[in-house]
Amino acid sequence: MAKEKQKKGFVLRALDTVERVGNGLPNPATIFLILTAVVIVLSAICAACGVTVTYDYLDSASGEISQKTVAAVSLLSPDSIRHMVTTVVNNFTSFFALGTVFTIMIGVGVADGTGFMSALLRKVAASTPKAFVTAVVVFLGIMSNIASSTGYVVLVPLGAVLFMAFGRHPIAGLAAAFAGVSGGWSANLLIGTNDPMFAGMSTQAAQMIDPGYTVLPVCNWYFMVASTFLITAIGTFVTDKIVEPRLAPYVPDASEVVQDIGENEKRGMRWAGITALVYIIFMAVLVVPENGLLRNPETHAFLTSPFMSGIIFFMMLLFLLPGLAYGIGAGVIKNDKDVVALMNKTISGLASFMVLIFFAAQFTACFNYSNLGTIISVSGANFLESVGFTGIPLLVSFIVLTAFINIFIAVDSAKWAIMAPIFVPMFMRLGFSPELTQAAYRIGDSSTNIIAPLMPFFVLTVAFFQKYDKKAGIGSVISTMLPYSLCFLIGWIIMFIIWYLLGLPLGPGAPLVY
Repeated sequence: MAKEKQKKGFVLRALDTVERVGNGLPNPATIFLILTAVVIVLSAICAACGVTVTYDYLDSASGEISQKTVAAVSLLSPDSIRHMVTTVVNNFTSFFALGTVFTIMIGVGVADGTGFMSALLRKVAASTPKAFVTAVVVFLGIMSNIASSTGYVVLVPLGAVLFMAFGRHPIAGLAAAFAGVSGGWSANLLIGTNDPMFAGMSTQAAQMIDPGYTVLPVCNWYFMVASTFLITAIGTFVTDKIVEPRLAPYVPDASEVVQDIGENEKRGMRWAGITALVYIIFMAVLVVPENGLLRNPETHAFLTSPFMSGIIFFMMLLFLLPGLAYGIGAGVIKNDKDVVALMNKTISGLASFMVLIFFAAQFTACFNYSNLGTIISVSGANFLESVGFTGIPLLVSFIVLTAFINIFIAVDSAKWAIMAPIFVPMFMRLGFSPELTQAAYRIGDSSTNIIAPLMPFFVLTVAFFQKYDKKAGIGSVISTMLPYSLCFLIGWIIMFIIWYLLGLPLGPGAPLVY
């Protein structure tokens, strides 16, 4: 017992050290500015040294694979300088997370501002046993991935509120939700939008060796279903045993204290429930029938339908309409001015997020334009190939490499477009199926999302942390999420090895060997 306490103390002290070092760094916006300067200097050095890489690249537009040579681009060259100064505004306005966050927050802001979300969560809290609240938050985070990036802007902050409803630390709720949404990105009980995309890229890469080979969108389904329960269990353990014990006691503000539901709130909940039901039925009529209006007009498919393309807008309405109904029923909303005021209040609260996004967007744009990300990815892959690993060590090394690269290149599709033509054919020659390679990639791609500052929604998570801890910074988030990342990676690798040794299929028609 004494040894266990000593070990636990060491772990907690190590995390505290990470937090102190991280928080001793400059403001996150300043860090991105410094990193941009580093990339500029490094790109000039690499370009002067003639650093290049050659790889087989999958053109997603044409569906063809061609050989491509990429050289480091100096950001100090005249053309690069002209490019950087003329794309500053576009880098910011086209940043992936910006539009997503602002769109859905309009709906969430109304639902939260009227008190609807608070009342709803109190109902959930009342019906959920305290022992299972962590597991529920992590599981819902994982399942939210079916709706693309919605979980980042919806479930992460709601996890904090739900934990407060149980008298627990809100940052622990933030961490649990963020771990499920981001760390469990590739796990789910359902087939999501990423599955067909990955399958298409894997198919093209596999056809370099076998022209008739096809990777199905459901090729990793069995493994990802099992992964859902694994990530839920690990996330629950880390939250309850590692993350929450090291958090200082939290005393909520008066506005954050969850009150009992009054009569007006009960009436508002009824109105909101009826509105939500009508909206869901209406959307079902448009989506469920094979010839539904929001189905793909040509193939009648669901995953490639206008509904899935506009999922952020429909999620906004799912919060906005019940929020309006609740506000009217509870007497919170008197006229349209009240609604607009709630929207304005929500958007104004994203000011710090916008500042961070501006600098993060410039860094990301410079990093991509310099080709340093591609060079790092391809060079790392070539090194792994040259080492000569085989069997399980090779697969584990590939997972670890992917996890490392993910810290620098957050977009999963971009990484797989580069890595699939390299690793899928290489692994097929070694007897591994493309489906197995894809599953290994998705493990590494998910595990380090929660500690990757370049991930678009990482900055938003920092802002969520600062709501409950004014002194929180990048170091706070990384030190909090690091145990999740390490445990997810180790646990997932162990399950992957066991799965491989048992010879279990990864999904329908998805073998392990080629």
